[in-house]
Amino acid sequence: MTSVTDPSFTDVRSSGGSGREARTPGAGRRPGRRRRLRVDDVTVVDGSMLRRAVGGTVVGNTMEWYDVGVYGYLAVTMGAVFLPEAASGVQVLFSLGVFAATYVARPLGGIICGRIGDRVGRQKVLAVTLVLMAASTFAIGLLPTYAQIGALAPVLLVVLKLMQGFSTGGEYAGVTTFVSEHAPDSRRGYFASFLDLGSYLGFAIGAAVVSVLQLTLGQQAMLDGAWRIPFLIAGPLGAVAIWFRLRIEETPAFQAQREAQEIAEQAAKEIPARPEDTLRAQWKPILVAMLLVAAANTAGYALTSYMPTYLTDTLGYDAVHGTLLTIPVLVVMALCIPLTGRLSDRIGRRPVLWIGSGALAVLALPAFLLLAHGAVWSTLAGLALMAVPVTFLVGTLASSLPAQFPTAVRYGSMGLSYNVAVAVFGGTSPLIIEALTQATGNSLTPAWYLVGTAAVGAVAVALLRESAARPLPGAMPAVESRAEAQRLVATQEQNPRLDLDSLPFDTLATAR
Repeated sequence: MTSVTDPSFTDVRSSGGSGREARTPGAGRRPGRRRRLRVDDVTVVDGSMLRRAVGGTVVGNTMEWYDVGVYGYLAVTMGAVFLPEAASGVQVLFSLGVFAATYVARPLGGIICGRIGDRVGRQKVLAVTLVLMAASTFAIGLLPTYAQIGALAPVLLVVLKLMQGFSTGGEYAGVTTFVSEHAPDSRRGYFASFLDLGSYLGFAIGAAVVSVLQLTLGQQAMLDGAWRIPFLIAGPLGAVAIWFRLRIEETPAFQAQREAQEIAEQAAKEIPARPEDTLRAQWKPILVAMLLVAAANTAGYALTSYMPTYLTDTLGYDAVHGTLLTIPVLVVMALCIPLTGRLSDRIGRRPVLWIGSGALAVLALPAFLLLAHGAVWSTLAGLALMAVPVTFLVGTLASSLPAQFPTAVRYGSMGLSYNVAVAVFGGTSPLIIEALTQATGNSLTPAWYLVGTAAVGAVAVALLRESAARPLPGAMPAVESRAEAQRLVATQEQNPRLDLDSLPFDTLATAR
């Protein structure tokens, strides 16, 4: 990159000054502001690297959520296999409880993987999380059952699900950070939304595999051992996903920060400390992120992991139809998520999230009324209504959340906020909703639960900082071409989305 000279700027650092800029009188800038942005300050995104980054993370994310989805769609079967002597209601609660136990380990995985990822790099940690996920899922397919080893079988199942939870805790926080740091500011919502496209396609693929087995082999064959097949498939799928993930490179934002640190160490300097670059300083955006994640994922998990159980256990569908009916809805929703991401780039993250929260409050009750009608058409219509708010809420998280935190602590902050919220609210949603439904005997109880989460989501959106088309905190602006960088520099004074005072010029100067 080459420099663009600003005739109204003199860098006093080169002559032992205070580190602030000195400008000629009448230059029109308020006193104390840092120097102007130059073209060589702007990150020009490498298109091929961005495509590899998105592809590698989406393939891995699809694999991760295939693993999670398979268990959700086999919840009734797993309860019967690992707790065969219990009543059917207890079996369902046990199976959903094991699913919820996965989320107990997620905050620990998010915190540990996040801290390591902020220190040694995102790409390395993401490769490890994928290996752990594939290995633990494959191992579930090899587990002995209750009939073979008694009470030890469900204990081993819980241990492997905890391992899944640990790896998943580091996965989502890592991939959202990774793609957000690779993407240009103006299209971050679009590229990051492909992660959730991969997530829901993973759920749909898991549902399809389970459905094919149920249709071809029958439910008794599933109970007799065919339930293992979807988990064993995770082995070869995981190998392919790991190969894709190892081909992606570290993010430009992390590389720039690491380069600045290394140069500063060699020159025996210190990078000027930024007050916000500590995890403790991020408590406000962490709290807002937790509220938003709680609302979005409660709706998301109600549609994906809980709905097959609801259709089977509450509405009386057989296991095959309970799974099959969700597949077309998940596929259509997944394909619509990038449209939501692109919309958030155009009108902002907060307006899209407002739409999602409002839709959840308005559509939850009609959706469950349609489901309770019992016909196939009404069931599909009810599932489609549930998918609308999920598309707007979940499809915008991947670009909204990483942009709340600075580069130095982004992975760790994401790991903490996202996974604590998912552990307390998202992953436990199927268990809580099923318990409330059994306790009340009312099939509309889940709808009222979702209306309450919509209110929580609205509070979060009201407090969220808008981030569309703005540089990530702690990073310089990122664009798609040098011509765009030149336009950005030329219009920086009039650009309402560019806050020069917040850009990390001190770190950049240290690296030079």
